[in-house]
Amino acid sequence: MKALILALLLSLPATEFVMAATLERVRETGELRLGFRDDAKPYSYRNAEGQPAGYIVDLCREVTEQLGAAIGAKVNPRYVPVPSAARFEALRQGKIDILCDPASVTMERRTIVDFSIPTFLDGTSVLFRRDHPIQTFEDLSGRRVGVLKGTTTADNLFNGMRLVKADAKVTQVTDHRQGLDLLMADKIDAYFGDRAILASLLYEGGLPGLELGRRYFSYETYALGLPHGDDAFRLQVDRALAELYRSGKVRTLLSKTFGSPPHDAMLDALIAIHSFPER
Repeated sequence: MKALILALLLSLPATEFVMAATLERVRETGELRLGFRDDAKPYSYRNAEGQPAGYIVDLCREVTEQLGAAIGAKVNPRYVPVPSAARFEALRQGKIDILCDPASVTMERRTIVDFSIPTFLDGTSVLFRRDHPIQTFEDLSGRRVGVLKGTTTADNLFNGMRLVKADAKVTQVTDHRQGLDLLMADKIDAYFGDRAILASLLYEGGLPGLELGRRYFSYETYALGLPHGDDAFRLQVDRALAELYRSGKVRTLLSKTFGSPPHDAMLDALIAIHSFPER
């Protein structure tokens, strides 16, 4: 009998085997493993009580609840901290089921992981010392710059510098706090990152003499990272997100994290476009 079952499994396409394994494991264990970051506030971080928090973490909680209803079983979130540099590898190795952080969708990343429908729009900006203002890539010549290693922000920075032939000295760090520490210690002149993350770090206080640039150096689409080839699981995640968008509950989650700022036209369009009907 075991040999027969093995033969049947081996005869299935690889994607069908993965799809069955993921949903069955969630049903059997009653948990969904959510990968989150410590340093990506306001999207994914630990709050003052040490608990996972942030807009994208909240989205994943909602997805967990709706997934349980869809499969007819109680599903609890299990939070797994993942560093920025190893987050996609954690998905590939099956250590997490969903990556709940500001992951930018790129074609290269889509060769190794899948993504949900979009969750947010942001882009690269720069935090700089007021005595060393940065407004363009050309301003980086002769400057010391920091950026988070292994991110699309780093790629955008190096590409922009290459295009204008800027000869900045770049230090790649492993987390945002390290970058801010270097900036405050005057070991770098500017730090590049996702604008909302930089704004959150700046407005927490305790960072005198720093200024957040107004310019976006890139625009990026975030989505939840998912295991590659797991079509059934991805469909359930997309179904949950689309329901959040259609119902308007996503606005409550946005207000919880960002307060009640004026509506952003691009974000409004993203939500409207991806409020797919169930039927």
